[in-house]
Amino acid sequence: MQAWHVHENGEPSEVMRLADVERPTPGDGQVLLKVRAANINFPDALLCRGHYQVRPPLPFTPGVEICGETEDGRRVLATPALPYGGLAEYTVADAAAVLPAPEALDDAEAAALHIGYQTGWFGLHRRARLEAGETLLVHAAAGGVGSAAVQLGKAAGATVIGVVGGAGKAAVARELGCDVVVDRRTEDVVAAVKEATGGRGADVIYDPVGGEAYTQSAKVVAFEGRIVVVGFASGSIPSPALNHALVKNYSILGLHWGLYRTRNPKLVLHCHEQLTELAARGAIKPLVSERVPLGGAAGAVQRVADGSTTGRVVVVPGPAEGEAV
Repeated sequence: MQAWHVHENGEPSEVMRLADVERPTPGDGQVLLKVRAANINFPDALLCRGHYQVRPPLPFTPGVEICGETEDGRRVLATPALPYGGLAEYTVADAAAVLPAPEALDDAEAAALHIGYQTGWFGLHRRARLEAGETLLVHAAAGGVGSAAVQLGKAAGATVIGVVGGAGKAAVARELGCDVVVDRRTEDVVAAVKEATGGRGADVIYDPVGGEAYTQSAKVVAFEGRIVVVGFASGSIPSPALNHALVKNYSILGLHWGLYRTRNPKLVLHCHEQLTELAARGAIKPLVSERVPLGGAAGAVQRVADGSTTGRVVVVPGPAEGEAV
């Protein structure tokens, strides 16, 4: 079979190499999966760079999220067991963590449902307790993680403000359903959010970016608001001023979705059931901006790493399922 290997750490386009290798052999409690579609995530770039919290032994195959097919023909979602990632024709995953793929979504859409939407659901509902009628601000709203939060926020009845970088991404954010879109390249984010909220600020802020985005968040969070820290795509990890959180009465909430898989796996299954129901009634639908063949995976990971993509880029082994949206 073909699989992408990383033999040394560095930029994805430089260190990922397509190779002919043997199919992986499942270990105890694992299943072999044929990869139907593999969604590219920012952690794939971090894995290549050696900057992720998990550092699999070299060589390894990136790809942390797939829609796959079991040997008995079931279509499932899985997070592959590294070092056998999903950017390959076959992978392995822990049998207990495999979830049924929603019938309402095609392979590429289903591959993009798992990590980003589970993170959004846990962040908005489990951690921030978002309520209908509240205002949600989403940084990087046109990206893979942000677009999921936008859709989940709208499904929950929130007013959604999307912050993006560039006119093209602003158009995508509007199509996703953002009520207000702020282009950080041409607008003052703090002033625009305060104007949009009548000076009150946002009740919940979803931040996968860090750095300057977090600084802006602290300036526009409402009384008793909640800032959900999801990641640091900017590469800069902020140091919050806790005295500021005290005098403004807001909460800073961390979210590491992966912990729920070991600490509360039943809640992960409950979340998947909720997401499946939302997908079935059309309330959420992963935005797949590109479907690329397996041979284009290295370039796809690099584009996600560079922040030049919108929505999700999905690798489909064999011919691409369709043209870029």
